[in-house]
Amino acid sequence: MADRAWGAFTEQGPWVVDRSELRWLPRAASLRAGAQAEVPGLTTPSRIPPGRRVLTVVRHLGIAVVPWLINKRRNRYATPEASRADISLRMRKAVETLGPTYIKLGQIISSGEGLFPAELVNEFKKCRDQVPAEPFGVVRQIVEQDLGGRLEDLFETFEPVPLAAASIAQVHAARLITGEDVVVKVQRPTVSTLVRKDLKVMSWLAPWLVGRIHVAALANPPALVELFAETIVEELDFRMEAANMLDMAAVLHELGQDGYVIPRPHKELVTRRVLVMERITGFNFDDVAGMKDAGIDTESVIRTGMIAFMEGALVHGIFHGDLHGGNLFVLADGRTALLDFGIVGRLSGERRRAFLRLMLSATTNDVKGQLAALRDLGALPYDTDLDAVIVDLRLDQAPLDPTALSGEEMVAEVQRVVKALLGYGAKLPKELMLYVKNMVFIDGAIARLAPDLDLLAEIASISMLFAQRHGERLGKELGVDAAAVEFDFTGVKSSLGLDESVNRFTYRELQERRELIQKRMRDHVVPAR
Repeated sequence: MADRAWGAFTEQGPWVVDRSELRWLPRAASLRAGAQAEVPGLTTPSRIPPGRRVLTVVRHLGIAVVPWLINKRRNRYATPEASRADISLRMRKAVETLGPTYIKLGQIISSGEGLFPAELVNEFKKCRDQVPAEPFGVVRQIVEQDLGGRLEDLFETFEPVPLAAASIAQVHAARLITGEDVVVKVQRPTVSTLVRKDLKVMSWLAPWLVGRIHVAALANPPALVELFAETIVEELDFRMEAANMLDMAAVLHELGQDGYVIPRPHKELVTRRVLVMERITGFNFDDVAGMKDAGIDTESVIRTGMIAFMEGALVHGIFHGDLHGGNLFVLADGRTALLDFGIVGRLSGERRRAFLRLMLSATTNDVKGQLAALRDLGALPYDTDLDAVIVDLRLDQAPLDPTALSGEEMVAEVQRVVKALLGYGAKLPKELMLYVKNMVFIDGAIARLAPDLDLLAEIASISMLFAQRHGERLGKELGVDAAAVEFDFTGVKSSLGLDESVNRFTYRELQERRELIQKRMRDHVVPAR
């Protein structure tokens, strides 16, 4: 099809996308800029509580937490795992009751395997596509209002039961009156207003959490609210999402990434609250057995994903910002379909070059270069004394092997590093947060699809591929001689706690090390204050 000359689309699509004919496309850039311009007003704390919504939020969170605290103090849980499972269930029910904004927070936590307790991650995975759906009558009303016609005049069939229901929207299978099979994404009613109210509530509460609870003491709650707001405001207009789909399709095609496909958005049926797109089906990303039975090389699926994700960010400054199992299908031929483009990371100008410097410094084990790049990305204030950071974080010393530390020593080391970073005013920029979150997802995907993957060999292979494909271009951007850059495995091995003589290290071995570290952390009991 003609649009495959510029986009990573399927061979036989239901229609051809001509970017010059899309009425909804020209406004996308201004809508995106407007959404980001709105963030400061939503995240500046008010002097007085922002309406009755504060009481609602506190009440539902209290209903979740207080009974758990009582049970815990009365030793009613047989094991720590049982305690974590109970509070995870209670919190998931609370966020579902509170609605879209808090469900979205749950979705972010669900992508944090390895960062959050397994019980919490597994419970919040239900926030991805098991959220209670809107009644079909409500869906019909939104679709008809936005598309300007009766459902029966637009669709031959429209399944009343959604394929999935998440925080911002739900998706329905349908067939257009012209015969094409499609998926219809429909925004929940009043979600736009409710999200903005909730952001104001979070912004009002955030300063009160600083240093008051254990978790908040490890972060900067006001900065986290701002980060969350920057992410979610762009999800509230599907015209931006449809434009993101086209941008990603063009980037993947230009990179020659034929292992990925993007569904085509409809030429006309795209509005603020409704997005009609090509329907693509395949194996669920967690269906490892099904893929292997079909003869799909799951290691190749992972390898393609790692390369495409990094190339998009480093070369073009754009990448899918919300990878998780519900946003990916693996086709019968082994290609991966990317879905849900409400969140897309965009690195432009100096920020992309800073990100490039961060990756280059990591491959050459240049600690100060990494810190300078993080500073230029916005993770550290511009007047930060980088040499002092290196000394305070002990980055000028050999990395500690966490498996050689006791649980108490590990907790103390984490607290020391976090305290030092916060003292320098460190924060996590939106794009870096999305990138790290995706890396966490890829990490978990490797565990399921390719546990025997040799990580050292893959890192070396990907580095070589980048040097061959993009070395000259990226070298010019950074003002370095790409041919003179030498990959330094010392830092990589040290970060994994490996001796320099180790030449092979599988993901399965990494998991064993992590389990040991996590066990020691769990077994360490922090003294009561």
